[in-house]
Amino acid sequence: MGRPVTHDNDRRLADLAARAARCRECGLWCNATQTVFGAGPSSADLVLVGEQPGDHEDREGRPFVGPAGRVLDDALRDADILRDAVYLTNAVKHFKWKPRGKRRIHDRPNRMEIVACHRWLAAELDVIEPSVIVALGAVAGESLFGPAFRVGASRGRVLELGTTPVVATYHPSAVLRATVPDRDAIYGGLVDDLRRAAALVPA
Repeated sequence: MGRPVTHDNDRRLADLAARAARCRECGLWCNATQTVFGAGPSSADLVLVGEQPGDHEDREGRPFVGPAGRVLDDALRDADILRDAVYLTNAVKHFKWKPRGKRRIHDRPNRMEIVACHRWLAAELDVIEPSVIVALGAVAGESLFGPAFRVGASRGRVLELGTTPVVATYHPSAVLRATVPDRDAIYGGLVDDLRRAAALVPA
């Protein structure tokens, strides 16, 4: 999986990341440690779009390095997808949170914040031109398809963003939030959807 590396695309992504770090289109930057931009090969056939950085991502500056990232690592491995071969990013580039004691708890981005950040996601996709996109969770789907998007209604179908197929699935954090009876089914659905996306990548 993967097309020839183009150093021009690497430079374009680095420039986008630098510009996004200065973005003030919404107020999320005020309480975030840093912008968390996408990571992975600019030649990736498969782009995975999450919702927003979490606490670990905000501190480290890289996507999917916390508990949800470990779930995603497991799911990618079970779907026979190399993490190093995919590009990982989020629809919203800053961590939105609310305090709970000494902890910073995830707070869902609102529509204005999703729209304000969409230009960075659109620019990433424009540079990479992936063969297939995976939308991990509701915020990712809403960024790509608008506020009417629903994960439950979209799972199991191959959507289209222009001419690019999109597979919508659960965010890995849904596995962490699920009660024990539902956890295996949600995780299994995530793995199945990742396999479905990988199968759409041209040989």
